Amino acid sequence: MNFIGYRTLKTALGVVIAMYIASALGLKDATSAGIITILSLQNTRKQSIQLAIKMLCAFLLALFLSVILFKLYSYTPFIFGIFLLFFISIAVRLKLQEGIVISAVLITHLLIEQDIQIPFLLNQLYLMIIGVAIALILNLFMPNLENKFKEKQQFIENIISSILLNMSESLRNQTCSIGENNLFTQLRRTLKEGSDIAHINYNNRIFATNNNHRQYMEIREQQLNCLLNMKKHFDRLSTTYRQTIIIADFANKVAYSISDYTMTNNQLTELRNLRDSFTTMPLPQDRAEFENRSVLYQFLNDMDELLLLENILKNL
Repeated sequence: MNFIGYRTLKTALGVVIAMYIASALGLKDATSAGIITILSLQNTRKQSIQLAIKMLCAFLLALFLSVILFKLYSYTPFIFGIFLLFFISIAVRLKLQEGIVISAVLITHLLIEQDIQIPFLLNQLYLMIIGVAIALILNLFMPNLENKFKEKQQFIENIISSILLNMSESLRNQTCSIGENNLFTQLRRTLKEGSDIAHINYNNRIFATNNNHRQYMEIREQQLNCLLNMKKHFDRLSTTYRQTIIIADFANKVAYSISDYTMTNNQLTELRNLRDSFTTMPLPQDRAEFENRSVLYQFLNDMDELLLLENILKNL
């Protein structure tokens, strides 16, 4: 049964329940309630509520237009076509596109039965309400993604730590780690997966006013850009100097403190003191040392931005 997804199971159950309720109430075209349930089920609670409102509004609009046209003229395919011209145009203008298809299907029942009496109109309305209501009730039951998000969060922090450790090693030895590109690939992929989970989790909390998980992922994406900029500097480093070793030690320290937000302020102060200390050191002896020290200074600027972003995470 593992090949049957959670949403598939809800869809099958919802269709059966909607059709049974519609039949028990003696409604005509009870199968339509099941079709409406299929169309109303969404990936998140918020999406389901938004869709339900749009479908009901679209149907009431369709009902209003069709009654006027059928009453004034006749029950013919030509008049139904005129109805569609007006209905689709207005629905699109009101951003009710999601309700166009099912509303049009329900209106065909009026065309076939040639009946716009109150009982039959209520029949169509009840079909819509039952289908939408069953979908909304079933969508109250959503899997909790909090643990899954925390797993992605931990994995992201481990990857960032590993990248910084690789950078520290590269600074010392003037060599690039073979697995570093794989780490960046994993980080990009995990950030995308984490952002998707954050989006779904937020939209499953109907009364949520903030999205800390999404903000977390956005900040980590900005840190990815910082790391990519830091990586570019290695191509311009040719020799290891005293400053290189100092920065390598600092990068190593930052790597072990990722996710330990209490360390951020101290490390920002240490980094700025470190950068200031470079100005008091002896001047470069040649052009190569000058260029290397310039690159290291840019590296520290990117590290500064990385830590500033880490500090923002502390306050989420």
